[in-house]
Amino acid sequence: MDFKPLFTGRLVRLAAPQPDDHLHFAKWSENDEYLRVMDNDPARPQSAQAHQLWEQSFSGASNLFFFRLRTLSDDTLIGLAALGDVHLTNHTASLGIAISDPAYWSKGYGTDAMRLIVGYGFRELNLHRITSSTISYNVRSIKVHEKVGFKHEGIQRESIQREGQRYDVIHFGILRSEWEALSRLD
Repeated sequence: MDFKPLFTGRLVRLAAPQPDDHLHFAKWSENDEYLRVMDNDPARPQSAQAHQLWEQSFSGASNLFFFRLRTLSDDTLIGLAALGDVHLTNHTASLGIAISDPAYWSKGYGTDAMRLIVGYGFRELNLHRITSSTISYNVRSIKVHEKVGFKHEGIQRESIQREGQRYDVIHFGILRSEWEALSRLD
């Protein structure tokens, strides 16, 4: 049988964590723009040790598949991708992705990474549905979701506050059949 590559895209690959990765995440946690699009929590810098402890807190979870994102060109760590809340009975999961290094924003790495992790979910985990969400001001993320084939499924109105203003959370979903139809076009 001729299998498509599972961990390798056009620009990035899904990789296992390496011991010094936490140093990179600590550096990126000092970028307030990155923190404000990545998470709903208040932005605050984290030490390498704090990031390591955070990641260890869920490292044994059987319903989480967590990867580093590394460039194909020179193996540079640029972010992370995960499928969480994996429910093997219902064949569903939620997706999280972050291009953490601003040098790689708006250059196709996020789209490639999202295609990879979605493909992993459908092809390897046999999922039927993958969901994701983003804050309404994260225009790059909205565009990536749309390019990959996610459908807008709902809005959680005014659920995020930043500097005294309220923002919506946009919820997306993609079904295996939709992904397969788009994959045939590639």
